[in-house]
Amino acid sequence: MMNNSRRQFLKQAGIGLSAAYLMPNFISCQNKAGAISDNPLQNIGVQLYSIRDLMDKDPKGSLEQIAKIGYKHVELYGIDSKAKQFWKLSYKELKKILDDNGLKTHSGHYDMSKYLSKAHTDKEDLAVYFDAAKELGQEYVIAPVTPMFDLNALKKDDYLYAAEQLNKAGEQAKKLGLKIAYHNHFWEFRDLGNNTSGEEVMLAFTEPDLVDFELDLFWAEKAGKNPIALFEKFPNRFKLWHVKDMDKTKSNPIEWPKEGKLPIEQIFNDIKYTEVGTGSINFPEIVKERNKAGLKYAFVEQDNIYMPNKMESLKKSYDYVQANLTK
Repeated sequence: MMNNSRRQFLKQAGIGLSAAYLMPNFISCQNKAGAISDNPLQNIGVQLYSIRDLMDKDPKGSLEQIAKIGYKHVELYGIDSKAKQFWKLSYKELKKILDDNGLKTHSGHYDMSKYLSKAHTDKEDLAVYFDAAKELGQEYVIAPVTPMFDLNALKKDDYLYAAEQLNKAGEQAKKLGLKIAYHNHFWEFRDLGNNTSGEEVMLAFTEPDLVDFELDLFWAEKAGKNPIALFEKFPNRFKLWHVKDMDKTKSNPIEWPKEGKLPIEQIFNDIKYTEVGTGSINFPEIVKERNKAGLKYAFVEQDNIYMPNKMESLKKSYDYVQANLTK
């Protein structure tokens, strides 16, 4: 049985109790003429995990509303590997809905928690993910998290193993015209000694031609990391961003314990999301360095939306991006 803090963590991280082991749902530019924009935020996408309840109830109607807001592409999550479906839709059915609404999907979050874990031999079948990505016209197959079975047990060797596995997946993906990427949360930035974090280990030991990184700006900032400093240290590695804002009342960075376990419950009691542009993250300054990061695709994401109308929330974020981050 999990303790309360573990359960609360999984719930707030968007994983759910069973997903710590099964992970089915944790797993979230071109202009109209088809040309690549100099600023990918002009053609901002959205990670559909932001509206997971709406997607579960009405994926077709939700995608229609997303397109009406102005979003140009969507990042998928939650593949049903056995049924080969998303939201009970076949890949072909989902692709038609996207096409009918002028939406593309360049990337998806696909569970690789066992694939990246030294402790598991029952790895996920990446071939299923690659098939889905190819059918949907995606470019990136993204590992959304480290192994989630015991976050406090993750050491440098675990991240080295994850990097090796990501490289292997990258080699397979490259043969199919796809690319692997890794999406961070906060625990990857915990100091493992010698001022080195798990995120930095993976960046250093993955091959740039095989593995890119999706930087979640919220989690980097919450972990006390300056995204611009990351771009300078690892240029051209952060081809994808999650543009997610931090409520000003909960903007203090995590105070990392020098030793011992991460205070998961305490950390999540000090987290609150908000619409892009209304919080504490200085997006205009970060966006100025997009070329240094190598940015190609960006996505609005809000793990928990507190407004009654979630589409209004996504529109508020979209409008801010278009007015302030597209120059």
